[in-house]
Amino acid sequence: MAALTLGTLIAAPVSKASELVAPVVLAAIVTAGLEDAIGVVEIDPELSDTAATEAAYGLAADTLANCVIVTGKRDGEERIAACLVPSHTRADINNLVKRRLDVRKASFMPRESAVELTGMEFGAITPVGLPAGWPIYVDAAIIQTPLLVVGSGIRRSKLIIPGELFASLPGVEIVDELGLVPPA
Repeated sequence: MAALTLGTLIAAPVSKASELVAPVVLAAIVTAGLEDAIGVVEIDPELSDTAATEAAYGLAADTLANCVIVTGKRDGEERIAACLVPSHTRADINNLVKRRLDVRKASFMPRESAVELTGMEFGAITPVGLPAGWPIYVDAAIIQTPLLVVGSGIRRSKLIIPGELFASLPGVEIVDELGLVPPA
């Protein structure tokens, strides 16, 4: 793999820097045979939040994606999904995600639960390596983006992934207009 570069970030293949990803993320990458197709780069953990990463590393807003964990209940059963949207949008959890999960009310999973269930650090959750059986809703714009910066499961690094690879991850459903541009 040639180095994946975005802004001032230059990523090494995960195969060469596996210590920079959460164990569950590494296991998923290796299982999928993508350890040389996905890059990882160490960052300052204080700059892990999307806006800080964008500013500090000279990234365009459309090259970053956010992953959120959403939950709702139906007939006493908890239903969980992950949503991956471009960073300049917000996941449409009150309409689209709620309908897809077939729940009355969908909301962001509480921080402690999200960290415990994913095995990832808060602020670094990524769709790579999520628990089996969780649907992963990916905004259609994601797979059209040549390279994206997403969490690595730990706050001190980021993954750089060709957008099209998200379509090949287990449990992924490509969803048109999942990410809504917030009003100004």
